[in-house]
Amino acid sequence: MTRGELNAAGIHDPGLRRAYTWCRSLNARHGRTYFLATRMLTPAQRPAVHALYGFARWLDDIVDEPDPEDTPRSLAARLSEVEERFRTDLASTVSEDPLLTAVIDTAARYQLEERLFRAFFTSMRMDLSVTDYATREDLDVYVHGSAEVIGLQVLPILGAVSPREEAAPRAAALGKAFQLTNFLRDVAEDFARGRVYLPADELKAHDVDRERLSWCAEHGRADAPVRAAIKEQIAITREIYADARPGIAMLHPVSRPCVATAATLYGQILDRIEEANHDVFAGRATVSRRRRLSVGCRALARSRWARTRHPAPAPPSAVD
Repeated sequence: MTRGELNAAGIHDPGLRRAYTWCRSLNARHGRTYFLATRMLTPAQRPAVHALYGFARWLDDIVDEPDPEDTPRSLAARLSEVEERFRTDLASTVSEDPLLTAVIDTAARYQLEERLFRAFFTSMRMDLSVTDYATREDLDVYVHGSAEVIGLQVLPILGAVSPREEAAPRAAALGKAFQLTNFLRDVAEDFARGRVYLPADELKAHDVDRERLSWCAEHGRADAPVRAAIKEQIAITREIYADARPGIAMLHPVSRPCVATAATLYGQILDRIEEANHDVFAGRATVSRRRRLSVGCRALARSRWARTRHPAPAPPSAVD
């Protein structure tokens, strides 16, 4: 975290500065596309976005990267302990935990609703016991807490020129589209963990079930029915991107290049899957570093131009 970013955000307390700096380093290490997009934001906006990413990443890692001795019961207990501590600290606006310190400060500054955090914890707990989703409606419950709420949390940081009630559904939809893209990119990896984040009834329409997915995993390639199912899932995901995209114009002008960049790069993950003939078991679809830099550099130029024509969103009053 540069001193300029922290100063621009009105973060002066030494403990808070260390907490936000830690969140930024986590984002830089693990969220390459996400981190690149945040460089399009104004310095004052970045610390809060890094804090929310760090919090989400921390909880996700508790579930997805457990210690060998962990069990679903012990992980559930740990999540409950973290949630109780978080809700207590959120109510008092102070915490002894460095990561929670940054997140709670962000929540206070931007008046983020507690229900959004509760929904995220709910989805993380689902990962400990739910391995399949029978229908799209069932999957939507999980995606709301794991992704839509992230869009809703980030919205006040980005700022909006439209009424919040109009921009919020678009922000939630974009978070959902990002998550569904991750599911498609990570089919093989998730299946290795015993999870399938695609609606079972929609897979069944293509004669795809766990037995067929297991065959694909064993042979390192997707067969024709699985490729057809993935093709349909990409089409559904693209419809959600189309629903979300009008929300970019509802954002503050200086925030639009960041979100547009993220939407473009995530959408290109779907392009890479299509170029691989929808074979999500042959390798993980990624956007090349060269392509990320190309898109990012153009967006950075647009973001700098936007800042010359529009005043940046004023940072909220400091609470430290």
